Amino acid sequence: MNILDTIIEQKKIEVAERKLTSTIEHLKESSFYTRPVFSLKQFLLDETKTGIIAEFKRRSPSKGIINDKVDVEEVTRAYTQFGASCLSVLTDEHFFGGSTKDLKRARVNHIPILRKDFIIDEYQIVEARAMGADVILLIAACLTPQRVKELATFAKKIQLEVLLEIHNEEELQHICAETEIVGVNNRDLKTFTVDINRSIELSKKIPADKIKIAESGIHDIETILIFKKAGFKGFLIGENFMKQPDPMIAFADFANQLKLSV
Repeated sequence: MNILDTIIEQKKIEVAERKLTSTIEHLKESSFYTRPVFSLKQFLLDETKTGIIAEFKRRSPSKGIINDKVDVEEVTRAYTQFGASCLSVLTDEHFFGGSTKDLKRARVNHIPILRKDFIIDEYQIVEARAMGADVILLIAACLTPQRVKELATFAKKIQLEVLLEIHNEEELQHICAETEIVGVNNRDLKTFTVDINRSIELSKKIPADKIKIAESGIHDIETILIFKKAGFKGFLIGENFMKQPDPMIAFADFANQLKLSV
């Protein structure tokens, strides 16, 4: 069993346990559940913004501990202040060291927040709304095309946007009317190898009416400029900032360089 299969099996156990401890009705009582959401689509189409989806991630199965010393609120405030178009917050605890609390603390910022997790059940989408997320991630590699459509439809009903993540040509079939934003992950989720050409090649086959996001393996301004020429509007960057002693300074420097380059 590869790492993605292992994560999904663990996620099934977690979701079943959480359903027993907190009902959907209880989740809907959260003050975040009825707050007006921010539109990732609008933020990405705003040419005055960087297009960067800046991630807060403590660790990963492939890298181990990335940065477990910094404060989520301080880091995400800096990401927002220096021009991030969206925040991505890991909420998976078992493999990535994230938590619901992290996303709730990041909610002090007035930009879209992506709940970065492995969504397999409608319950998790209600959870996302209840913790203050604006966008959910659906990973094609662990869902059928039909399941993507069902989950995306459910998310839209409760005013959440959907980022569909693909990483090969076969997964293009997961794209549907309900998935307006499509991300191409340059990291193979089964082997964790990274190839930035994956985004370039797949971008040519993604329907023109979809907003495209490049994910993983982005370490410099030149790569973003290449992706921009290929029609990408968003750029999800995690480890590049989080692996630095001060992710806040690292992001500020990167964002300023990008603004001078476009």
